[in-house]
Amino acid sequence: MLVLFILFAVFILFYINKLTNTLCLVREIPEDRQTKVFRTINVLITILLISSYVEILFA
Repeated sequence: MLVLFILFAVFILFYINKLTNTLCLVREIPEDRQTKVFRTINVLITILLISSYVEILFA
């Protein structure tokens, strides 16, 4: 189950980064702020995925 969840998490992170890149292009966010946007979104999505895994593991 761990391997399946890791594959799912990698897919989710990749897709979220793709959507974040589109957001930055559409909103014309400057290059220096894009790294902060990507970092914030990636940290929040990682926390969400870890908490989801823990909930599935102990449910």
